[in-house]
Amino acid sequence: MKIGDHDWAFAPQAGSNAIWRGRVEVAQLAALARAVKEEGGQLVALWGSDDRHLGGAYSVHIAFLTGAGLVWVSSALGGVLAGEAPAYPDLAHIFPQADRMQRATFDLLGLQAEAAVDQRKWLRHGAWAEGSFPLRKDFQAEPVRELDAYPFIQVEGDGVHEIPVGPIHAGTIEPGHFRFSIIGDRVLRLEQRLGYTHKGTEKRFEGMDLATGAQLAGRISGDSHSAYAWAYCMAVESATGSVVPERALWLRALFLEVERIANHLGDLGYLGNDVALAFGFMQFWRLKEDWLRLSARLFGHRYLFDRIVPGGVAADLTDAAALLAGADRLEAEVRDLKAIYDEHSVLQDRFANTGTCKPALAARLGLAGLAGRASAQAWDARVQFPQTPYQHLDVNMATQRRGDVWARAEVRFAEVYESLRLLREIARRLPAGPLSVALAPAGQSVEGLGWVEGWRGDVLVAARIGADGRLDRVHAHDPSWQNWPLLEVGILGNIVPDFPLINKSFNLSYSGQDL
Repeated sequence: MKIGDHDWAFAPQAGSNAIWRGRVEVAQLAALARAVKEEGGQLVALWGSDDRHLGGAYSVHIAFLTGAGLVWVSSALGGVLAGEAPAYPDLAHIFPQADRMQRATFDLLGLQAEAAVDQRKWLRHGAWAEGSFPLRKDFQAEPVRELDAYPFIQVEGDGVHEIPVGPIHAGTIEPGHFRFSIIGDRVLRLEQRLGYTHKGTEKRFEGMDLATGAQLAGRISGDSHSAYAWAYCMAVESATGSVVPERALWLRALFLEVERIANHLGDLGYLGNDVALAFGFMQFWRLKEDWLRLSARLFGHRYLFDRIVPGGVAADLTDAAALLAGADRLEAEVRDLKAIYDEHSVLQDRFANTGTCKPALAARLGLAGLAGRASAQAWDARVQFPQTPYQHLDVNMATQRRGDVWARAEVRFAEVYESLRLLREIARRLPAGPLSVALAPAGQSVEGLGWVEGWRGDVLVAARIGADGRLDRVHAHDPSWQNWPLLEVGILGNIVPDFPLINKSFNLSYSGQDL
């Protein structure tokens, strides 16, 4: 594969024409990152692994989004001198979204990004001691009693005040700390502190059987269950060389679009609620509840938990007529509600020019997924890199250029309509055949990666299976990693009361990035 002026020894992953795999020397990582950047690509994910039990030392892994697809690159960090951290070159000066990923990789594995500007901890609060790294194979959990003294950046000057919000919030949402620096009610700076929902998920994967691993993967961020479950299953199926029945792949896409619709309906309701349009909130959540009940009736679960399993699916579409009728009813009501949103002057006033992320800044900072498409970042794996069945469905990508709350709402509306169209196509063209196959035994240590365009953005799961057939290392990546920093940018110059609206317009996952 040629990236920039250099030919890189990357090969397609088994069973995919959109995922490429390769290894490079650690000294080449920065050059590869710059070449990807110059060609308009992005860094999607960065993580590490402890390979000492496999005869190596440590490795750093990076997933780049390129014009040819997703490139998964690994670099061995070699031996480690006593008292020194395994090191690799800082990539945050090329791709700023790498900053928090690099900090988390150090917290969990002790792998150091050399010369990184920000080396503060990220995921480590008080759950484990400094100098102890949970994802190392020899980690021993011990009780910790240390204060979490996180060095926030302070803004000083006449009239500057700080407002700390969270991590415990008034509503039933996940915990996150937001520290505002303001003059009057105008926001000068926002700094986030996350990691409060860190559950040791990646450590929990170690030693699991593949079926139980699918259940855990689907619960990394519950609103993206189908996306994570499919990405995980894609990873283990590729690693084992297993071929999934075509009907199962079409059903996976159906589940994914059902999930996308449910989340967009909920968010459109919340956006109305945050500008005091209670009618919009109630109507969209009535529609979401009807949609969830239809999912439960057709597939056995409101949120489709455990419908996607290694080797295929665990539920079939047996009543296509009910699904099509539900889709028709939903689309008619959503179009009526959109007309109300479009004509509501207060809503439009609050949405327009609020929480703006301009296209140039979105490109520089790597804004991904739905929020990225609202800022002219035209990336959607279903469109550019379609895998079965999306190459047969001709997906229409929804984009906007304004990058504000209004644009993010418009993308949601467009994606609801498109997902309903895709559901109809899938239901009418669903091929016959079995729902699943048994996975082929690994027999040796094998690796695979899954990549799925979830409702929030692209979800990635990398899995290594040991020779015993159990999971050895799993990394799951949520697009919220890239997008949380853009929320800090989008609030600048806005007033404090607009923060809930801006935050909801992104609707990022805490659990998905805290792991």
